[in-house]
Amino acid sequence: MGAEHLEKTSVKKHMMISKKALSSSIVNYVLGEQRLICLFIGIIVSVSALSIINLSPRTIISASVSLDHVSSTPIPRRITYELVDHDQSNRNVNAGGKVPLGLKRKNLRVLVTGGAGFVGSHLVDRLIERGDSVIVVDNFFTDRDHKTNVMGTLNMLGLAKRVGARFLITSTSEVYGDPLQHPQVETYWGNVNPIGVRSCYDEGKRTAETLAMDYHRGLNVEVRIARIFNTYGPRMCIDDGRVVSNFVAQALRKQPLTVYGDGKQTRSFQYVSDLVEGLMRLMEGNHVGPFNLGNPGEFTMLELAKVVQETIDPNAKIEFKPNTEDDPHKRKPDISKAKQLLGWEPTVSLRQGLPRMVDDFRRRIFGDDKLDSGL
Repeated sequence: MGAEHLEKTSVKKHMMISKKALSSSIVNYVLGEQRLICLFIGIIVSVSALSIINLSPRTIISASVSLDHVSSTPIPRRITYELVDHDQSNRNVNAGGKVPLGLKRKNLRVLVTGGAGFVGSHLVDRLIERGDSVIVVDNFFTDRDHKTNVMGTLNMLGLAKRVGARFLITSTSEVYGDPLQHPQVETYWGNVNPIGVRSCYDEGKRTAETLAMDYHRGLNVEVRIARIFNTYGPRMCIDDGRVVSNFVAQALRKQPLTVYGDGKQTRSFQYVSDLVEGLMRLMEGNHVGPFNLGNPGEFTMLELAKVVQETIDPNAKIEFKPNTEDDPHKRKPDISKAKQLLGWEPTVSLRQGLPRMVDDFRRRIFGDDKLDSGL
């Protein structure tokens, strides 16, 4: 027993000496050759990285842009927005980015595809104005790649799934086709020619909505769907072939205003700031949609031409040409759902918004810098 006790004591002392030697060697190793400095730097870098991850904004918005209305291949003529949101804390934020008194809203990190275009650039301005970090991806395509509505949306839905984010897609009133219901409500399935000259865009948007809802139902991706009606305003492409930009550019250039068909087909025109407000509320709300975002004020093409005449040149001529294939006869949104659930409705009338667009077009067509100084 005594010998065994001495043996155990000897082993214990040896282990203590070995631990001391090991500790001493570790200290000498760390202190030697400036390894201690490297250790501190490593700790600082790790802590900083974790801080950035924990404090960074949690939202990604993806948008493909169009004039009425995610994609890695944006369409700068038709706007599609997608929103992705990691942090559910922003559910407490009021629509439109307004924050209850005493509460501080977290800034978000936002990705906007097509953000260099018409609607996209206005959305980016609004996001930056409220303090969000915005990344813009835009390849400056102008509707040349018809795979965008499908493949681009699919790519961005995959991103939303990977990062656990919310996804906002802006669809279009074109999903209703040449509607047999007037005005159009979100429950209307539409009347679209699947093989017509406009079908690639119309059906592409319908497919994009389908993909979004499949990812929502099957993979629990948070999605928001906006159906955007005709939108106008500054930064619109001057020669994009759309009726408002056509009329304004033609009147400024002293050209006849081109009306297709008999001019009795109707459209509803919303100013871009109203659209952006609606998108912001939809992004931060709790409702999937789809939501019609448009101005229910309805104008025939002839009435629109007369408003342009009044605004720019009362002597502007009107020229009639044959109508285009599959041109919808009527277009007017029912926005009851947006009013009730988003608390949104447009506030800028056509006669209020059109002069702002005319000033922008006049400056870009003629280089009239005096407009910038308010003269």
